[in-house]
Amino acid sequence: MKKLILSLFIAFGLSGCSLNNDDLVSDCGTDTNVAFTGFPLLCNYSVKTLPNNSTAYVLESQERMDTYFTKHENTCTVPSDPNIDFSKNLLVGIFAGIKPTNGYLIKITSIIENNCQIKINFYEKAPAAGETVTQNPTYPSDFILIPRTNKPIIFNKVNESADNIVIGAFGGVNFYSQLNDFNILNFQNVATGNYDFGQYKYTVKTKRGEYTSFLKSVPAEILALKGQTKVYGTPDVADGGGTYFELRQGAVVTKVSIDNMDTDDQSTEIKIFKKAIQDKITSLK
Repeated sequence: MKKLILSLFIAFGLSGCSLNNDDLVSDCGTDTNVAFTGFPLLCNYSVKTLPNNSTAYVLESQERMDTYFTKHENTCTVPSDPNIDFSKNLLVGIFAGIKPTNGYLIKITSIIENNCQIKINFYEKAPAAGETVTQNPTYPSDFILIPRTNKPIIFNKVNESADNIVIGAFGGVNFYSQLNDFNILNFQNVATGNYDFGQYKYTVKTKRGEYTSFLKSVPAEILALKGQTKVYGTPDVADGGGTYFELRQGAVVTKVSIDNMDTDDQSTEIKIFKKAIQDKITSLK
């Protein structure tokens, strides 16, 4: 297992290092999970120098932010607040380095803190089988906000699956969550129908097995769609809103919207599944 140890404490500013140092073994007491927030930085900033090798950055001030990033007009299709309260937070960015095509990903999964250090777990993925790729270089990255700390930070590469489920409710108070097998993401301020979730902030709850568990409740009728988009009834605000479901397995993405009212095209299995989504959302709020 490979880890990165930032050579400087956070108080001394940003440090960028390769993600390939040797293991550090230390008795640091009990590990606890640290809450963090996903931050769609690239909606409002661009990297001044894209790293060709895997690298991690930690920024503790707006001055440091301005050194390494250029602010621009919001390029996402939803409002995005570019401001960071550095008196309370640090911005952490990880970069996978240059890749030959699209379809690559790097993602932070969890943060563990003990008496002497903070460990940030992340995984990487390559294009899935059957995924359409373009032959242009890409620079996968991920950005999060964490509570300020003076402890050294270790980056730890883990093996995880990128497969996930998104469930949502719209028409009243919108609520959308992504279920992974390593955590749960609660997206903030999602616009109905605008389901490019990479442009939203999110809060994270570390919990294992949620994707696999909820997948068991998906009816065969929806599993058989295999990459299609299907709408049951007319799920809109005028009709009482709707329930959203998205299944991402490798390169295959299936999207389903279900009217909250029981309509003739909803089988018994679909109605039961709709209720399962609604109950799961209630438990996540």
